[in-house]
Amino acid sequence: MRQEGYKVNPEQPDDVKYEVAQSLGVPLKHGDNGDLTAEQAGKIGGAIGGSMVREMIRQAQEKLSGGDSGGSGR
Repeated sequence: MRQEGYKVNPEQPDDVKYEVAQSLGVPLKHGDNGDLTAEQAGKIGGAIGGSMVREMIRQAQEKLSGGDSGGSGR
């Protein structure tokens, strides 16, 4: 999420979802969000999940190319 410009606090990683929601214009609040539509919730989850998948792919490609400095050496 940092690559997309969001602040990620390792002590409170869930806070980034509120920042994402705000940037997308979705009224996410702490507590009950039963008034959100499925589309609104999907926008938040899609933005966060998509970023995570891109990072996992980048890491896997790096490992496969031998660029993983902490790997097992296989």
